[in-house]
Amino acid sequence: MPIFQSIKFRLIGLGILIIVAGIMLRLFFALPFAQELLRDEVASQQLSIASYVARDIDHSIQARRALIGELSSALPPALLLQPEKLAIWVQERQRVNPLFNSGLLVLRADGSGLQAEYPTVAGRSNLVFSHTDWFQAALHADSVVTSKPQRGRANGEPILIMAAPVRDTARRVVAVLAGVVVLNTPGFLDRLQETRLGVSGGFLLVSPADKLFVGASDPAMVLQPTPAPGVNLLHDRAMAGYRGTGVTINAKGVEELSAMVTVPSTGWFVVARMPTAEVFHPIMEMRNFYLKNTLLIVAGMIAILMLLLPRTLRPLTDAAHAMREMADGKRQLAPLPVKRQDEVGSLILGFNYLLERLREKETALKASEAHMAFMAHHDALTGLCNRAMLEDRLQQALARAQRDGTHFALLFCDLDDFKPINDEYGHEAGDAILCQIAARLLDGRRATDTVARLGGDEFVVLLTDLHDTRSAALGVAQQLLAAIGIPFNIAGRIFGLSASIGVALYSGASISTSQLMSQADIAMYQAKRAGKNEFRIFEETLEPINS
Repeated sequence: MPIFQSIKFRLIGLGILIIVAGIMLRLFFALPFAQELLRDEVASQQLSIASYVARDIDHSIQARRALIGELSSALPPALLLQPEKLAIWVQERQRVNPLFNSGLLVLRADGSGLQAEYPTVAGRSNLVFSHTDWFQAALHADSVVTSKPQRGRANGEPILIMAAPVRDTARRVVAVLAGVVVLNTPGFLDRLQETRLGVSGGFLLVSPADKLFVGASDPAMVLQPTPAPGVNLLHDRAMAGYRGTGVTINAKGVEELSAMVTVPSTGWFVVARMPTAEVFHPIMEMRNFYLKNTLLIVAGMIAILMLLLPRTLRPLTDAAHAMREMADGKRQLAPLPVKRQDEVGSLILGFNYLLERLREKETALKASEAHMAFMAHHDALTGLCNRAMLEDRLQQALARAQRDGTHFALLFCDLDDFKPINDEYGHEAGDAILCQIAARLLDGRRATDTVARLGGDEFVVLLTDLHDTRSAALGVAQQLLAAIGIPFNIAGRIFGLSASIGVALYSGASISTSQLMSQADIAMYQAKRAGKNEFRIFEETLEPINS
């Protein structure tokens, strides 16, 4: 017996299947569920962290805006005419509250240059500010204006400028006070650059209006343009106003879990991002653990089953061996001893009972087999071939004719006016006539011919291996009409009958058995229409006649 067909193999396979199914359920249902929970939890934490960073940045910006607003209001316009005192005033304010680490600047109203600055940055005193957007906005503003993030023209550092107009008693702008802060200065955006999420995650600070990265954990991204639309779909949604969490593929092709939070005072937004490979690392480790654990469990289970199953199944193996010897004649056919009251014992009891019943039915079975074989292919009333046998013989005749080039004929016989006999004298009389007709149809037939009853009063005669097909079929049709025309004596009553016969000839054309039967049937109805007690040979010109 092949090993894969044995019960031992199947039980081992079932055990492995159950274990693997359990692991698969964990891998495909439990772990994805845990992964979703972990993603939601990490996303919630990232959103909280991003919110904290956004609030911190917003507070830093608001504090600097408030400082510039207060200083611009507090700056005495008279100091603009006293450069030394103005420089001292700016220096003192910067030292007291050094929020602008790149300096406080007092600019001329026409933007042609500086009136004072502290601390001094090389090259800045030579700059002209009249053409800058933030300077022009400050001249006409009633509050503090903020420049877009940019590179400083004097030193190239990433900076942000906040400015407010200085007005005299007549509300005329006589100067512009500006504060310059380096973006990654301590207490401003340094935490954004220094803080990491996981191993390779971090933060971004994005200005949607300027399409710039204001700050980033990666210094190389600072003041770089944001990705073009279509590169990062979640980024596109964030630029359009979406705030929340989501999974996306960044411009480098890395899948990330991101959380976006707005910085209210600027319209910027903070992005806390982490690669999903890091987020789901615990799940991946758990999956690997499950897989390794499964291999160990399966190996152990196979070893245990290989040791226990042969002992457990030995009685079944012995019983099968004894049955095989009985079947081969090496052992007398006899009941087997029942040694165990379990499933194996029940199987042996079933075998013993089957053996007893077989002995009782052996004689009856042999007698019935021959009868069943005969009834499967013959008509119960007349003993003639039935429709199934006729179809088989007809298929054989067609195959032989196509192979050997022989010919055959099919005669379809239908009794004329048989129904009144059944109606008037009963089915017993009708059945007796049908039996006599069967005997007359068989009379004179060769061993190679077939006579069949299709049912009712319809009979078919198949003539095979004919040389002169048409002549032979005509002769048999005439003989059949003559035989059926002889009166029938049934229980002292004389009955006269006739028949209509349709003949279909096979002479080598490509045709099916159903087409031959149909042709013979059409020809038979032509014979009935011709006056009954006639026969007709099917010709192509004959049309089907409704029965």
